[in-house]
Amino acid sequence: MPSHAHDQAPARTQQQATDQPDPLERERAHLADSRAALRAMRRDAEALNIADVTANWVNAEVLQGEVDARIKALADLAHTPLFFGRLDYRHAPGADAEGAEGENFYIGRRHVHDADGDPMVIDWRAPVSQPFYRASKKDPMDLELRRRFGYTGGRLTAYEDEHLTDPAEAEQHSKLLQSEIERPRVGPMRDIVATIQPEQDEIVRAGIGGTVCVQGAPGTGKTAVGLHRVAYLLYAHRERLARSGTLVIGPNSSFLHYIEQVLPALGELEVKQATVDDLVAHVEVRGTDDAVAATVKGDARLAEVLRRAVRSHVRMPSEACVVVRGSRRWRVPAYEIEEIVEELLRRDIRYGAAREALPQRIAHAVLVRMEQAGEAPDDRVQDTVARNAAVKAVVKEVWPPVDPARLVLRLLGDAEFLAGQAAGILTPEEQKAILWAKPPRSVKSAKWSAADAVLIDEAADLVSRTHSLGHVVLDEAQDLSPMQYRAVGRRCSTGSATILGDIAQGTTPWSTDTWEEALAHLGKPGARIEELTLGFRVPREVIGYASRLLPAIAPELTEATSIRESAGDFAVRPVEAAELDDAVVAACREALAKEGSIGLIAAEARLPALRAALDAAGLAVLAPGEETSAEARLTLVPATLAKGLEYDYVVLDEPAAIIDGEPDERTGLRRLYVCLTRPVSGLTVLHAAALPERLGTSAG
Repeated sequence: MPSHAHDQAPARTQQQATDQPDPLERERAHLADSRAALRAMRRDAEALNIADVTANWVNAEVLQGEVDARIKALADLAHTPLFFGRLDYRHAPGADAEGAEGENFYIGRRHVHDADGDPMVIDWRAPVSQPFYRASKKDPMDLELRRRFGYTGGRLTAYEDEHLTDPAEAEQHSKLLQSEIERPRVGPMRDIVATIQPEQDEIVRAGIGGTVCVQGAPGTGKTAVGLHRVAYLLYAHRERLARSGTLVIGPNSSFLHYIEQVLPALGELEVKQATVDDLVAHVEVRGTDDAVAATVKGDARLAEVLRRAVRSHVRMPSEACVVVRGSRRWRVPAYEIEEIVEELLRRDIRYGAAREALPQRIAHAVLVRMEQAGEAPDDRVQDTVARNAAVKAVVKEVWPPVDPARLVLRLLGDAEFLAGQAAGILTPEEQKAILWAKPPRSVKSAKWSAADAVLIDEAADLVSRTHSLGHVVLDEAQDLSPMQYRAVGRRCSTGSATILGDIAQGTTPWSTDTWEEALAHLGKPGARIEELTLGFRVPREVIGYASRLLPAIAPELTEATSIRESAGDFAVRPVEAAELDDAVVAACREALAKEGSIGLIAAEARLPALRAALDAAGLAVLAPGEETSAEARLTLVPATLAKGLEYDYVVLDEPAAIIDGEPDERTGLRRLYVCLTRPVSGLTVLHAAALPERLGTSAG
């Protein structure tokens, strides 16, 4: 696989490049022309005049918003390569005739065309781009040549050719691909569009009709795969998803800050991001639950308890409904109203929908009597009767309104009410675990926990249907409770989802043991499950060391391997307890002497001492989520927030403290596994206490 580098000559015009034999100069010229074409496309968008094409100011604002989004999406990002590959087809794609003239296509992050509308760069999501990711010597997919480009600071400096139909050229690993994977990363997560591997591409391009669950070991790119899948689906089904919407759900705000630039870099600006807590923010969360209470509240059995609690408000009528219209009185007996109520209950429709249907059913019974008496009422009469004071009074008595928050307040504060609704579902001990010791007086004064908010969301959906989106991406899904899965599932009940996670990284008491179980709670049983085991981020020695914990935390999973040729900087250093803080500061200084980002990961209890030591040493330090807006490269990361983040170099402080910070050893080992697998280039483990037995006492 020949590679070529050239760093001297400036970019030239297309005509000059034609006369220049150096292929790199021709490619630079095409890059310059493509950037000029992109700027022209943006100018055209900016020059659009929509003054005379809309009927009113509302349509004008909507259209202007779409134009503004188009202008923003056409921004030329100076340090982001406009194209990263070229495909030379043996025949024109789609041509049936043998010997049909081939075509060349430049593959990039977005489509760019010239003044005549001819493509200069093809969007990586287009069907013609697919062979860039999947073609091989065994299946060249009609390619003659695949060319990869290397960039330095946004400038094209190298290219690498792979002749897929040349039997004399052996199949080799791409050096440019390897260097791109191993390139130091400072700041937010970047896209992997130039390095997507065949097994990743298969997931990215999976159809919108089904849900895909990705079990991915650390460093296998599952988060990037999920984000690129959103970008692909928006390309392939833009109109459909523009109507129904898309959403990316992450574990915390720090994680969302970390990934927020990936989709905009691919030209997708409208995808919303949220945490599960954001989705269920019906009340202000000011309280916390202990592990036992949170586990019970997160149990799927609470869904049935809540369903019973909502339906407990329905009462059978005690009297007939008498509607007076003019000189006539129309009577619907109590037993007939009871039959209507029972029929609505049997249909098991949402509480609010049934409450809206009840007055219409009673009004219909009145209309039947009118018709039997020789009158000819129409739908307007039925609507009028449904609004009659007597009918309203019956509905208020029989099917009163339910406020979801007040319902949960009563359920958690009234032992007798909870016992009635949870009979045969929760044990007395479980009921006691979730009851408030001192019931609050009102919804506003209650110190709601995150688990309580999820219960309120479930109750709200029992009253009225939650809006469903077209596609939802759920990352770090292994940590969700069954009730949280149900909350997410409601947001994609009529759409599809991409579920991303790693069973071995589950660190909550209620974390899922199998994806089949999680998908059932999500409402997507039978969804396709894919496992990614080939790592691209974590160095080989580091992932091998961390994987020693797998037999204890997730014995059913396949151990990940890494394509990283570099073993990475890796050291495990025992130190005296009194010297631990100084040793951590020294390791941070050592890492700062290298290029890239540094994450100092430690247990919550160790953070104050470490921050004081760093301040005393004069080392500037960030908190997770601040990396996008600061020049400092060292981030102090609580072990509880490390999941999903990555740094070029990680200094890991006192593994025993990380384990001790969790409620049990298995969860602690899983948390440690997460922390060990955050580095891209190097890991230094510093410990005064003994390491877990499976890790031994050294890196060897």
